[in-house]
Amino acid sequence: MALTAVTKTQPPEILAAALVAGQRVFGENRVQEAQAHWAGLRRSVPDLELRLIGPLQTNKAADAVALFDVIETLDRPKLADALAVAAHKAGRTVRVLVQVNTGNEPQKAGVLPEGADALVAHARGKGLKVEGLMCIPPADEAAGPHFALLRRIARRNGLKTLSMGMSADYGTAIRFGATHVRLGSALFGERNRPERPSMD
Repeated sequence: MALTAVTKTQPPEILAAALVAGQRVFGENRVQEAQAHWAGLRRSVPDLELRLIGPLQTNKAADAVALFDVIETLDRPKLADALAVAAHKAGRTVRVLVQVNTGNEPQKAGVLPEGADALVAHARGKGLKVEGLMCIPPADEAAGPHFALLRRIARRNGLKTLSMGMSADYGTAIRFGATHVRLGSALFGERNRPERPSMD
């Protein structure tokens, strides 16, 4: 099981301390903030793995392909198409997870569960390396059934990676087979400033 340290809004000294402690897998929500955090560290930390865990607009696909090792938030065919074009231009194989909106929440990104199989097939057809699935359960519901649903979708598509579980529910996620958990406040404490709407 891999720990993804969520470093959005964190200052450079926190990132440096995490690296000194041996953490190498990091999650970022926004392309521009991730560029500011990590672009200068790529050469000095060769085993660094960056994972995009926030929504991605198609006009940022090329920047995301250039910076991130894994994009966890593939949620629509149009984005798969844009990532495939960017990957071809960059000469890279893009590793992705399909984000599933297990709670059918209109305000949240992610393909609906009934569309997940088709999106996985579409992404594979475009040459993307689909490694698994990601979800963020509704905050006001028990997480277990959502993790179980994600696991079922993964199994029928032959996918092994399950990125599920955050600071409040990672224990439950591990019990349901998470391969990656995404921890921010559990590692670094509560953020000092409020979340901003994504402009990426």
